Amino acid sequence: MSAAAEIPYTTGLHEIAPGVRAWLAPDGSWGLSNAGLISGDGESLLVDTLYDLNLTRTMLDAMAPVTAAHPITVALNTHANGDHCYGNELLAPEVRIHAVTETAHEMAHDAPPEVMAALLSPAAAEGLGPVLADWIQRAFGKYEFGGITQRNPDVTFDQELTLSVGGRSVELRNLGPAHTGGDAVAWVPDAGVLFTGDLLFIGGAPIMWAGPIDNWLRACDEMIALSPEYIVPGHGPVTDCDGVRAVQGYWRHIRELAREAHGKGLSWTDAALAADLGEYAGLGESERVAPNMYQAYRELEPGLSTVDPLGMLAAMAQWDAVRGNGGTNATTPPATND
Repeated sequence: MSAAAEIPYTTGLHEIAPGVRAWLAPDGSWGLSNAGLISGDGESLLVDTLYDLNLTRTMLDAMAPVTAAHPITVALNTHANGDHCYGNELLAPEVRIHAVTETAHEMAHDAPPEVMAALLSPAAAEGLGPVLADWIQRAFGKYEFGGITQRNPDVTFDQELTLSVGGRSVELRNLGPAHTGGDAVAWVPDAGVLFTGDLLFIGGAPIMWAGPIDNWLRACDEMIALSPEYIVPGHGPVTDCDGVRAVQGYWRHIRELAREAHGKGLSWTDAALAADLGEYAGLGESERVAPNMYQAYRELEPGLSTVDPLGMLAAMAQWDAVRGNGGTNATTPPATND
């Protein structure tokens, strides 16, 4: 058993190396994200906040015995998805929040928390239709998006930035675009610990909002090249380089499925519904094959029509209704006409 496998996957704060802790949130499905606390002499760096204020407050309270002596002075938002930044407002005003330049741009211009609150409102359900409304409730209904004041980063960087956190070197690296337009990792070389944000989903399917696939594969290669002993993914249990290789395998499989389906003339939506996920069929949130197939098709058809975020949620809801937990939960794809 690897050292990483010995870290229990239970809710709460886990010290995985001296002064390096991971906040884990089973089961890692929609919105249940991990975070990190890296402590040096008299100060700490926080890797990500959580999806709502209640979750973030609980995490910060659990960290209080550590941060009383090593207060959080700097933070990193690994990327712009709300489950990694919506709790920013709970950080002290003097905490300097860092992010990749493109991440800061996305946070400033993408849909704010109020949009998620509106999608979950009873008034929205009728307009969304039963399939999409039900899926959104199941995926996101447990979170409280009302009353969040979005706080954006204070400091941005393009590629790399090394910080001294109480005398401890922490390397911030932008390995995106892949999952989103900017994807930062935090590397703690003296501890052999890597925090990856959503470049890694362990136990659940990854999801691509930006791409391309080659960039994600390259990002995985760069993570492996660091030879970390412990890897804290954006979602799922602590892993090692084998977990990174598994994510690479998923993306290679999706790319091959897309090429085959595109060659047969299938649309990206039909390709997703027909996809034989093979060894990856058991991953959670398998409906993410819909946006992933769309992104793979964009590489094959540069002129492919843009699909807005709500349209992508609808595609996942439809996939789930036919193939996932909202339907038969079948692992065998439906028959299609070639």
